[in-house]
Amino acid sequence: MLGIESNHKISKPTMNSTQRILVVEDEDLIRDMVVLGLKDEGYQVTAASDGSLALTLIHDPGLERDKFPFDLIVLDIMLPQVNGLDLCRLLRHQGNPVPILILSAKSTETDRVLGLEIGADDYLTKPFGMRELIARCRALLRRNRTQQPDEPEALKFGTLTLYPQECRVLVSEVEVNLAPKEFRLLELFMGSPRRVWSREQLLDRIWGIDFVGDSKTVDVHIRWLREKLERDPSHPEYIITVRGFGYRLG
Repeated sequence: MLGIESNHKISKPTMNSTQRILVVEDEDLIRDMVVLGLKDEGYQVTAASDGSLALTLIHDPGLERDKFPFDLIVLDIMLPQVNGLDLCRLLRHQGNPVPILILSAKSTETDRVLGLEIGADDYLTKPFGMRELIARCRALLRRNRTQQPDEPEALKFGTLTLYPQECRVLVSEVEVNLAPKEFRLLELFMGSPRRVWSREQLLDRIWGIDFVGDSKTVDVHIRWLREKLERDPSHPEYIITVRGFGYRLG
């Protein structure tokens, strides 16, 4: 069975010519179909057949644009040379905020959670349809281009200090490295201390109302955030679970 449904005609091409997508997939047929479908939508698409080539393209100094040459990466997990999970983990470690959509034949909950925990923004299992793939790409690109309003100089709560304009967080005056979604979650919590946020509200605020996924995404990112902020993540002092409702700060 192929990893993609063949019916990929969706709509007339849209004016997306300034948005750049990197497709990293080692199966020729799947890669070609994804590239064709995205190009039909008007996106600039670059393809790579392995993780090593993808890294070269991402770090190519000849592709100058705000340090990041792509607006979205569509990334297979099972790749030669450098696998997709290692590539995703490396990019997040380097502070690269580009949205990542993982493609994988691995469909268990554990596999999906792992992909999200290492920094992917979305996870799509094979076989998949081009309609769904393009809908998810559109959603990730739209959220990534959304401009944030003017931000205060600093937010403080207990030993936490968050600098919105610098994308920095200090815990007891020690800087911690947060992924983009983790930072935005904490910023939302610190902007309204002790307010209870439902999972659905957090999905709408952080992932966008057109997010294609379920509320487990929130739980994954909350757990990861606790591991970086709390002295004892299993007994959190900051990010508190309000059973039956959601989460709050303090």
